[in-house]
Amino acid sequence: MQEQLHLFYTNDLHSNFEQWPRVVSYLKEAKASSSTENDSTWVVDIGDHMDRVHPISEAFMGKANVELLNDAGYDVVTMGNNEGITLSHQDLFHLYDEAEFEVVCANLHSLKGQEPKWLKPTTTIKSVNGIKAGFIGLTAPFNAFYELLDWHVSPHFDMLKACIEELKDSTDIIILLSHLGLSEDQEIARRFEDIDVIIGGHTHHLLRTGEHINNAVITAAGKHCSFIGEVILTWDHDNGKLISKEAYATDISRQPKDLQTEQKLQLLTEKADSILGETVVHLERSIDVQWFKHTKIMQELTETIKNWTSADIAMLNSGLLLDQLPAGDISYGDIHRVCPHPINACVVEVTGNELTEVVRACLKKDFTELKLKGFGFRGEVLGRMVFAGLHVQTAFHDNGEEFVKEVNLPDGEALKSDVTYRVATADTFTFGRLLPEVAKSEVKDYFLPEFLRDHLATTLKEKFSKS
Repeated sequence: MQEQLHLFYTNDLHSNFEQWPRVVSYLKEAKASSSTENDSTWVVDIGDHMDRVHPISEAFMGKANVELLNDAGYDVVTMGNNEGITLSHQDLFHLYDEAEFEVVCANLHSLKGQEPKWLKPTTTIKSVNGIKAGFIGLTAPFNAFYELLDWHVSPHFDMLKACIEELKDSTDIIILLSHLGLSEDQEIARRFEDIDVIIGGHTHHLLRTGEHINNAVITAAGKHCSFIGEVILTWDHDNGKLISKEAYATDISRQPKDLQTEQKLQLLTEKADSILGETVVHLERSIDVQWFKHTKIMQELTETIKNWTSADIAMLNSGLLLDQLPAGDISYGDIHRVCPHPINACVVEVTGNELTEVVRACLKKDFTELKLKGFGFRGEVLGRMVFAGLHVQTAFHDNGEEFVKEVNLPDGEALKSDVTYRVATADTFTFGRLLPEVAKSEVKDYFLPEFLRDHLATTLKEKFSKS
């Protein structure tokens, strides 16, 4: 006898709730069509389902995401970095208290001595005919952030080895839910032949028909649930082994929306608006926001970050603020709308020479007009950099291109080439290659759990409200 096991999965939704009713509609149809008395169907999520860019996730601190996963009938999930490092310790500790599914994440540990009741390294599910599938979860090791929130992420290869040793004699199939990224998934497949399936995420890669390495099939479905993934495993009961592993990702952009889910999201939206509707500040005048010009609000916000982090200098890009703020009562919802990014402040140490190069780079047109996607940034373009504790004098070439003439400290003293300065900025620039001198700094002091929008609220209250 042969038995088919169907695993439907999502990854990296990032609270793109416009798509969620299509996801639920597709899963209902898929489960109905694939479920027979001889086959089993499971639904799993690979993390970053939550993203505090969305008002619903912000208002409920991710618990509404858990409620939506419950409603959709998920069986197992693992955590992404957006669940892990954008919530306070207490909020993450209780995030999945009401989950009706298993949460597996083998490499996450609390530094406060008590683990959440929902957190498991592995779980095992039996098929209708008794096949035992062992699930392992792993998340990306952003310990520079996690440890500031009293969590620690252990080396995933070590944890994976221990979990496999535990599961290989007690299960028939081993499935890894990996929020580590494609290159790590490929290396895991090369190292661990006992793993049958690796369902991935984090790097937003799309594998339409899977990738086979060693004994494992690797799969992932891009981002924002534009695609839903499916893994089909065929077990031969007569020979006691898997005889087929298939993986597919299906475009659901034309899938009809589930009406019940749409109604649920409307209700959550109304509740979120109420939660976020409390007035933070009253503005006598509207506040202008410009992405490519110097504005008072960006200058004051940059000053706030400099003072709060006790840095020598601060710099923030104007694209962080997405819209104007009108005169009148301003709620936290308004502040979230204007500054939705899950971005923290970070202080790096750079020399005077390096800082001069940073200033030159970030005032170039190709930097200010860059349409960045990722690294926490949820805006349109980076925009003009604004500085506090630094005086930057620029001029223009005949072709209209701006260039930096001088970079001085506020007292007029020039930056000293070999002196180290502590510079506060958005943590966005500590990743990737946007500003190499910042990213390669050996000192990176992150300030958590406050987001930049929390500092925007402080700035508005202290600098723009009528006393």
